[in-house]
Amino acid sequence: MSARIFSPAKTAMQSGKAKTGHWLLEFDPEQPRKIDPLMGYTTSGDMKSQIRLAFPTREEAVAYAEKHGIVFRVEEPKEAKRRQISYAENFRYDRKIPWTH
Repeated sequence: MSARIFSPAKTAMQSGKAKTGHWLLEFDPEQPRKIDPLMGYTTSGDMKSQIRLAFPTREEAVAYAEKHGIVFRVEEPKEAKRRQISYAENFRYDRKIPWTH
C-alpha cells in the first residue's frame, strides 16, 4: 500500500488561487482497472483508490502517513511563473519591436 502526497493545481476554470494550497493523500491503485463487459464501465476492485484525505499542510499529511505506516512519496507543487506587464507597455516609444497593424 503506497500513496502520494500532493498539492492540487487550480482547475482550468479558475483564474484565482481559491481552493488551492491544501494537501491531499491519495492511495496508488493496487489492481488494474477493468472494463465491465455488459455496460462498458471502468471498474476496479480496489476500494482504496476512492479515498482522498485532505490536510491543511504538507507536514500534517506526512505525519499521518508515517503514523499509519503508509509508504508515500511527496510531489512538490510547481509554481507558476508570472510576468508583471502593464497596459501602458503597449504604447512605449522605445519598444524593441514596433507595434503596428
